Amino acid sequence: MAWIVLVVSGVLEAVWATALGRSEGFSRLGPSITFGVAILLSMVGLAYAMRSLPVGTSYAVWVGIGAVLTVAYAMATGDESISALKIVFLVAIVGGVVGLKLVH
Repeated sequence: MAWIVLVVSGVLEAVWATALGRSEGFSRLGPSITFGVAILLSMVGLAYAMRSLPVGTSYAVWVGIGAVLTVAYAMATGDESISALKIVFLVAIVGGVVGLKLVH
């Protein structure tokens, strides 16, 4: 259960990071509210997962999922350029996250 909560929390990290960028310094209400709700739920989920998973592993998986999804979303929406090297490095992060799960 902790792993599922951790993955969902990682997805929520991507949500709050994207919402933070779209809030334009918290001057836009919708993205600002999305940011607040997503960061709260993401942190609660991370804290829950850390009750039974090692702190280092939990944090690395949470950040890895959030970072990959944030960049992938930005590339999909055209906010960030796409390159073969970016995709290679994103795949490397995913591989690291999967590796941490496998050796746990």
